[in-house]
Amino acid sequence: MKLINKLKDFEGNYAFVRWVNSEEYGKISYVGSDFIQFDIINVADMEYYETAFIKESMLLEVLVGGSDISRIIAEVSSKLTDISR
Repeated sequence: MKLINKLKDFEGNYAFVRWVNSEEYGKISYVGSDFIQFDIINVADMEYYETAFIKESMLLEVLVGGSDISRIIAEVSSKLTDISR
């Protein structure tokens, strides 16, 4: 199975992605047939600041779990406004 096929299962999840010249935390927004759309988060203020389109052959590592990812999810969630008010 190719990595890109497995990443379709994690579309919409937060992840740590390392590719040829960079590594960032963010959200896998879309998984195409040969690329991913990755919304990068600035970990200092937990705001999205860049979108990267990364070709499958450039991907080196994708982490979708662990304590760092849980921290990112918790901090981003704490910034959401309460819609029930």
